[in-house]
Amino acid sequence: MIAKAEAKYIRISPTKVRQVIDLIRYKDAKAAQGILTNLNKRPKEPLIKILNSAVANAKVKGFTLDQLYVSKAVCDPGPTWKRFKAAAFGRASPILRRTSHIRIELDLKGE
Repeated sequence: MIAKAEAKYIRISPTKVRQVIDLIRYKDAKAAQGILTNLNKRPKEPLIKILNSAVANAKVKGFTLDQLYVSKAVCDPGPTWKRFKAAAFGRASPILRRTSHIRIELDLKGE
């Protein structure tokens, strides 16, 4: 692991984020940025920020974008916001608003 970046409490369901993460895992950092910019899914915005942050962290250590690839990309569930919606006959039906913890790690291509 050369560099990593993490974002917590992102207000998107982890299952939706994992669909997008599977597209960029084990890809070159430059290719992953291209995939995310041309994608039409909601999780792309926080993932672009996290990937750019990891690349910036690697540049501080002296590595270039061409040397890096996404070695690990993980989305874990965060806390769930529990809300209730009015239902028929005076009942309440639950609404679960899920959050995500996303972590991206970069490594050198040669390793």
